[in-house]
Amino acid sequence: MPKGKGGRIRGIVAGRRDVYEALKGRLGKTSAAKIANAGKTRAHRSAMARKAARTRKRRGG
Repeated sequence: MPKGKGGRIRGIVAGRRDVYEALKGRLGKTSAAKIANAGKTRAHRSAMARKAARTRKRRGG
C-alpha cells in the first residue's frame, strides 16, 4: 500500500527523511536510502563527506 503524504517511511532513519526525499529524485530510492541512513552521528557523516570530497578531488571530478 502506498503511504500517505506525511506517513513514516520504513527503512529510513528518524530525522533523515528530508535527506532521503531530497536525494530520491536524482538518485533513486535505493541509493538515496543508503546515503540517508549512512553515518549514525553528524560527526560520522561529516567525516564521510570529507572523504568523498578527497576522492572527487583525486579523480579530478
